[in-house]
Amino acid sequence: MSGVLTVMKKEFARFFGDRRMIIAVVLPAILIYAVYSFMGTGMAGMFAPDEHHTPAVFAVNFSEKVSGELLGAGAVVEIIPIAEQEVAAAKEALSNRDRFYPEGRLSPVAGVAGVVPDLVMVFPDDFDALVEAFAAQSANVTVPNIEIYFNSTDPNSATAYWGMLEVLDIFEASLANVFDINRGVEQADFATAADISATIISSMMPMLLMLFLFSGCMTLAPESIAGEKERGTLATLLVTPLGRSELAAGKIISLGILSLLSGFVTIAATVLALPNMMGGADGVFEVAIYSAADYFWLGLIIISSVLLFVTLISIISAFSRSVKEASAASTPLMFLVMIVGATSFFGGTPAGPVMHIIPVYNSVLAMSAILALDYSVTNVAIAAISNIVYALVGGFALTKMFNSERVMFSK
Repeated sequence: MSGVLTVMKKEFARFFGDRRMIIAVVLPAILIYAVYSFMGTGMAGMFAPDEHHTPAVFAVNFSEKVSGELLGAGAVVEIIPIAEQEVAAAKEALSNRDRFYPEGRLSPVAGVAGVVPDLVMVFPDDFDALVEAFAAQSANVTVPNIEIYFNSTDPNSATAYWGMLEVLDIFEASLANVFDINRGVEQADFATAADISATIISSMMPMLLMLFLFSGCMTLAPESIAGEKERGTLATLLVTPLGRSELAAGKIISLGILSLLSGFVTIAATVLALPNMMGGADGVFEVAIYSAADYFWLGLIIISSVLLFVTLISIISAFSRSVKEASAASTPLMFLVMIVGATSFFGGTPAGPVMHIIPVYNSVLAMSAILALDYSVTNVAIAAISNIVYALVGGFALTKMFNSERVMFSK
């Protein structure tokens, strides 16, 4: 073990004594934080509603009681009454984001030019009477149902929906649950803010995360192995009494520890960046959607992926004669990681554990599932264990390569 420790000390001294190496490891974390924060700012413009917009609610038999609740809550809403036969046209305008206004009726907001619907609501014609009867516990009273249609792709429509839903929930709570909302309605969009947040994060983050992790590993391994071959120091070490298995073990363990350090830095940047990414569109996205357990499993996948990456790049570096050659040989692998990472944009995480055994792809699957808040602990554990096993096998192969004169002294 003395030989292994000697090699490890040498590697740590080389790493921590070179500012460029430290910057190269920290830089991906800085980029993660900066990119995700910038994306959050961009999302604020894409998904935040217009502060000066007055929601246009096209309603059939709009309740006077609900209207009073809106006034009491200080909500500024334009209620536009429509007939029941006009609901289909109003829903089509809502879906297409077209202007619509019933002929012969004027609105202080819409005027005669019409307005794009933000909500389409349908109340029973005797809603207020049914609410009072149900609250009085009258016999044989049907629970009234309110239909609410909205377009979640439009920030104004989505914000109007959640605001209306909040007012109705408060109103219903004061009456002891006397009506339903969207009972039997299949077209209404019930995606929560947390669902939207998790969907967006899980589609974008895995590819960037995998790319940054791989680039960090590319900074460490080629310099440690191919760089020493290029400078001739590795040949000097190979002719010393130090055993080659000790040299390989020292290299692998030190690179593994440094890679774990890179992984921890990336995890910290990810944890700090997620609130910035989702907090950029305040009021639209849910920020605190991930628990400590979610971060633990995400961290485990990150660490195991880093170990796998550094092992693969170390093997490539052992075959290379210079840092430049090792970096060039690792580039196709980086593109492969990028392409596999891009599969997160297509969604659809397989439920079975078999797909979580495939190297690189298993990390993308696990990351996407964790960030989408729809993961199986078993599948995530399989992915992490698979990566560690592959790293151990690669470490054994690297030891064999260090014992090969043809590989170590190739010109």
